[in-house]
Amino acid sequence: MKLALVTETYPPEVNGVAMTLSRLVTGLRACGHEVEVVRPRQAKEAPGSEPAGGDWLVPGMAIPFYDSLRIGLPSVSRLERRWREHRPDVVHVATEGPLGLASLRAARRLGVPVTSSFHTNFHAYGGHYGMGLLRGAVLGYLRWFHNRTRRTLAPTQQMVDELAAKRFERLGVMARGVDATLFDPARRSEELRATWGAAPDDPVVLYVGRIAAEKNLGLAVEAFLKLREAEPRARFVLVGDGPAKAGLAAAHPEFHYAGMKRGAELAAHYASGDLFFFASVTETFGNVVTEAMASGLVAVAYDYAATREHVRDGVNGFAAAFDQPGAFHAAVVRARAAGAEGRWPEIRSAARATALTLTWAAVVTRFAEDLTAAKTEFGMSEKRQ
Repeated sequence: MKLALVTETYPPEVNGVAMTLSRLVTGLRACGHEVEVVRPRQAKEAPGSEPAGGDWLVPGMAIPFYDSLRIGLPSVSRLERRWREHRPDVVHVATEGPLGLASLRAARRLGVPVTSSFHTNFHAYGGHYGMGLLRGAVLGYLRWFHNRTRRTLAPTQQMVDELAAKRFERLGVMARGVDATLFDPARRSEELRATWGAAPDDPVVLYVGRIAAEKNLGLAVEAFLKLREAEPRARFVLVGDGPAKAGLAAAHPEFHYAGMKRGAELAAHYASGDLFFFASVTETFGNVVTEAMASGLVAVAYDYAATREHVRDGVNGFAAAFDQPGAFHAAVVRARAAGAEGRWPEIRSAARATALTLTWAAVVTRFAEDLTAAKTEFGMSEKRQ
């Protein structure tokens, strides 16, 4: 299969969508598929340079509120010329920005089947940035966009059901795996913990992700402060960056801000924590939850997305009723009680065992099957016309 995968985020950018797409591309290429990644040129990539491996870079600009991320500038005619000369079997659009919209239009003009994936609840972000009135308009655009593709793939059945209720059509599940070789409890480092001011027996709460309003970090901070009242030696370590970091650091200089981490360094940070607090209510999946589980952390998160799929409350982590702050605090209390009862080792072990079943190979195979089915269905519909 010749696939053009269009995305406005991709490594070396660090986020769950970029990581997921990189895994899919690597897996597809390893299976013999030809994949061209169409994406914006990132800030550190010099004009005129082209990365090895099949990426086609297009002009981009910084996203408002997230100047570390970029959107691709639309050019339908340029995409048409490219795909007329190097015609793909399928165009898969992973993001709904200007580049994604231009790709949808170019592919439809050329008669190339288009599939899409739903990775981000953009319609839920507006309230966190003073634009709540735009929620309906954003949701309407997302529905219009995805309903013009042959298939829209979402990370969980729960998300598929929610999108169906909002009148999205032709939906399917594209699950997410976790690299349990990289994220491994064996990477725990007492030397690293010491740089956080944590002794071997001090409980360390970890957060990994964007430090931004839509991640509901205020609740995670509240939960940690209550935990610290009972456990004065507790430490809070935040791995990541984002627009809310400066304000949080000013309010809580006692927290440790590790910044952006990648690869083995990120894995060591995960494995060197004890508890993982994730209070976000805007995820479509939440890769950080399964990464924390693979690393042997005791995770506390809301019962939806990745947590709904993989966390069994009190067995391999702790789940709280969705978007209920009191329930989140209660889950933290249950997690602390499990530690006092000496149950953390069995919970860590159960979390790790769950993560070992979530392989990327199976995800890639299913993704390829979905694209092939969409291509076949498109060909049959064209013949009928």
